[in-house]
Amino acid sequence: MPTDVAHGVARPGRRAATWSVLAAATLWGTIGTAQELGAPTAAPATVAAVRSLGGGVILLLVLVAAGRWPRIRAALVGAPWAVVAAVVSITVFQLGYLTGVRAVGVALGTLVAIGSAPAWAGLFALLAGRRPGARWVVATVATIAGAAVLLAGGGAGDAGQDPGTFGILAGLVAGAAYGTYTTVSVRLVSAGADGSSAVALTFTGSGLLLLPVLVAGDLTWVASPTGVVTALWLTIGTTALGYVLFARGLVALDAPTVTTLTLAEPLAATVLAVAVVGERLAWAGWVGAALLILGLLVIGARRGP
Repeated sequence: MPTDVAHGVARPGRRAATWSVLAAATLWGTIGTAQELGAPTAAPATVAAVRSLGGGVILLLVLVAAGRWPRIRAALVGAPWAVVAAVVSITVFQLGYLTGVRAVGVALGTLVAIGSAPAWAGLFALLAGRRPGARWVVATVATIAGAAVLLAGGGAGDAGQDPGTFGILAGLVAGAAYGTYTTVSVRLVSAGADGSSAVALTFTGSGLLLLPVLVAGDLTWVASPTGVVTALWLTIGTTALGYVLFARGLVALDAPTVTTLTLAEPLAATVLAVAVVGERLAWAGWVGAALLILGLLVIGARRGP
């Protein structure tokens, strides 16, 4: 396994990095279901605020306790504008994503948000003068085709929700924000920032940005046993653990590849939407899911250590 000389820690190879991102994406695939089952009456902005602030602070405290404060400070001082960009983009992503899920359903909302992210990331790479490789192009075409089939065929079936313009637009905005976050995060790590420290700063900052929502919003849903479990899962499972795994993948993979791998998230979300939430997946949904899997297999194929 390669070693990150700058930080003195083991650096994952491509295969390990790929599995880390896939594991993170699978955890994120539970977010929509957790919101709809554990906090059905909560405003999406409030859920985003609880997730960001709770997850960021927990991860920050763990890292400080582990003696990682110098790395956290280095990430903040070394690239402050990149940290700010990451904070803003992840905040916009969460608001758009959770709003889209509430508007059009877990399966469709996740597919629109995450399914559009690879195209955004590839566009940003092109604008930055970098040309995504052929593997990324093939994988992205397959995965975006899968998302398109799901959209065109009513992939979520009759879930009692109309995939209106507002929900679709919210998802597309979330996809653009997520592509931005991934691109900025890869640059942070490439510049020598510690991945976990950058994640802790990003989500703590996002939580502080959303603090007015917590102050003014209705938090009664957190007071119930179900709400407590939901909040803990969203903060620890999907944020602290999920983004540590994600940061591990950033060390060895480029932004377009990482963003395409995260299409495992809508796949997991669709399965949960059908099996747990009760949304019905039409035949086009299964075709779309198959195309998503094809894209993941292409982008995740081993290419060196």
